[in-house]
Amino acid sequence: MPKSKNSVASKRRRKKILKLSKGYYGSRSKIYTVAKNAVEKSFLYSFSGRKIKKRDFRSLWIQRINAGVRQYGICYSNFIKKLSIKKIKLNRKVLSELAVNDPNNFKKIIDFVCS
Repeated sequence: MPKSKNSVASKRRRKKILKLSKGYYGSRSKIYTVAKNAVEKSFLYSFSGRKIKKRDFRSLWIQRINAGVRQYGICYSNFIKKLSIKKIKLNRKVLSELAVNDPNNFKKIIDFVCS
């Protein structure tokens, strides 16, 4: 009996990789083996990129809080320490939003913490 090649499944596999590499530059989007390498690499970057994004946002929030607190003569670390002593459970994301968009309420928090 002749050998069956199953070209339907192999074409589907190649087509899936080429579809994922759509928009890549040059042969990375057209030649299967190059596209496969590029797609695998992009998956690795996307995984690590999601972790780096969290890191970057946390540092942005800390910078914003620090800038908001410095206006009132306190440093960031002392402010966070006093928040924990007063048992105020506001995360850095919320505090940075308050510092940027609602300075009046942020000032009230600072006054409460420092008193």
